Amino acid sequence: RTVRVRGGALKYRALRLEAGNFAWGSEGVTRKSRILDVVYNASNNELVRTKTLVKNAIIQIDSTPFRQWYEQHYGVVLGKKKKKAAAKDDDDEAETPADKKEDATAEKADTKKSNHVQRKLQKRQQGRKLDVALNDQFSQGRLFVCISSRPGQFG
Repeated sequence: RTVRVRGGALKYRALRLEAGNFAWGSEGVTRKSRILDVVYNASNNELVRTKTLVKNAIIQIDSTPFRQWYEQHYGVVLGKKKKKAAAKDDDDEAETPADKKEDATAEKADTKKSNHVQRKLQKRQQGRKLDVALNDQFSQGRLFVCISSRPGQFG
C-alpha cells in the first residue's frame, strides 16, 4: 500500500509479511527466513493477538536457513537429540521412515572431505560456542528473534 508522507513523497507499507531478512549478529550471518508467529510485544498485547509486526516485537521464525548455514560452516549438526545406546541395542523395533531419514542425514555428514576442508572445520571448532537455549530452539525448528527495524516501511 502506498502512503503519502510529509513533503508529498510516497512510502510503501507492507500489510502482510510471510518472510523477512534476519541477522545472527554474533555469527555475522544473514538469511531470509519464514515468519511463523508473533509471540510477545512489550507495548501492547493486542498487537500479539492480531500478529502485528512492529519494532521490538518478539517473533518466531523458521530455523532451517540458519541451521543449514551452521552445519556447512562448522560441520556440526544442530538440534538433533543424541541417540541413546539402548535404542541402538533394540533390534525388535521396526525402523520408521523418520529413522531412515536421520540415517541419511548422518551419512551425508560423514561424506569424504579433503584435508584442507577438515583442517578448516577443526580451526572453526576452537571458537565455536552455542548456548543451550539456542540449541533447544534449533531442535524445535523455531527461533525467537527480536525485530530491530521498522518492518514494512521502505522508500
